[in-house]
Amino acid sequence: MQQAIKKSEKIASFELARVIALVAIISIHCQLFMDYGYIDEEPWLNFVTNQAARFAVPLFFLIAGYLIYPKLNAAPYKTAKDYCIPLMVIWLVWSIIHLLLPFNLGVVAEQGYLVERQGYWQYLMQAPLNSLFEGGLVHLWFIPSLAIAVLMIAWFVDNKCRRLIIPFAAIIYVYGLIAGSYGVITEVATPIFTRNGPFFSFLMVAIGFEARRNNWSMSATFALLVATAGMLLHFAEAYYLHGQGQIFNMNDFLLGTAIWATGLFFFLLAKPQLGNQPIWLKLGQWVLPIYVMHLLVVIYMNNLVAILELQTVSADLVIFFGTLVGSVILMFIIEKTPISFAKLRSIKLKGKPVANCPSAK
Repeated sequence: MQQAIKKSEKIASFELARVIALVAIISIHCQLFMDYGYIDEEPWLNFVTNQAARFAVPLFFLIAGYLIYPKLNAAPYKTAKDYCIPLMVIWLVWSIIHLLLPFNLGVVAEQGYLVERQGYWQYLMQAPLNSLFEGGLVHLWFIPSLAIAVLMIAWFVDNKCRRLIIPFAAIIYVYGLIAGSYGVITEVATPIFTRNGPFFSFLMVAIGFEARRNNWSMSATFALLVATAGMLLHFAEAYYLHGQGQIFNMNDFLLGTAIWATGLFFFLLAKPQLGNQPIWLKLGQWVLPIYVMHLLVVIYMNNLVAILELQTVSADLVIFFGTLVGSVILMFIIEKTPISFAKLRSIKLKGKPVANCPSAK
């Protein structure tokens, strides 16, 4: 059974898991092992490690749903507003930053800043609706997707139909699968990537929300079994779909992903003191800032690797560890500026401070 957790306590296992999940996401965006580890002329080392990290984002959503439950259940729209506005301000500010900062320094040096930026802006305008759900750089999709999920749950709570949250979220998730990774079979399409919007986020946030509302729990052993079964299903789906034309490492979520992440989530609930060390609690506070800015650092690390003409293992080491260290350094620099995350999370609306985002703590 789940151990008792005081409302005022941080759940140490969540903080540890969020740090691990962040590193997993960074590994995806660093595109490790793309130039070696080939089997039958395909980068299977990248394929496997890429998909092994896909537990991370749904785990973020699950934890967010669990943490926001008390306030969202008591005052749905007020809590949704207080939670989402700071997140969306961060999304807007960093979208603008990513739209303005050049990515390809070689093009800037040879052809100028405007040529480099116009190429990127034109790329975004090829799918303007999708770009609207993502923002200035692709990884920012997470923020509006989380906000949309919270707003949708607030609607169900306000209309006193909480029992319908999971069923509706599951339907939307399945549709996201049909039009997403399984689109190579179904030929169903949507105007935006199904990773964006509520297709992915709604179910995951809803499970976290409902787990706390209903006091759901699993033993640590059973939760790990569920997580293992979900992971195996995810990989089986990815392998099958790869044969149908959906590239193995292009799956943001599959049917097994939800089971996999949910099992890990209940394991963390069963072991709330796991990682109860000051370092993990401290690092947990940095997760949102580093998530938001890390892909920019990845881009510049790739520029550095190109300048140094590094390849294979040496290139991966520079990009991965350079991103980890560089993101932390950049975070500390940003926190000394007017656009610090601490300041953005404490903006005022109509003269009243907006509550800090639980997911950013």
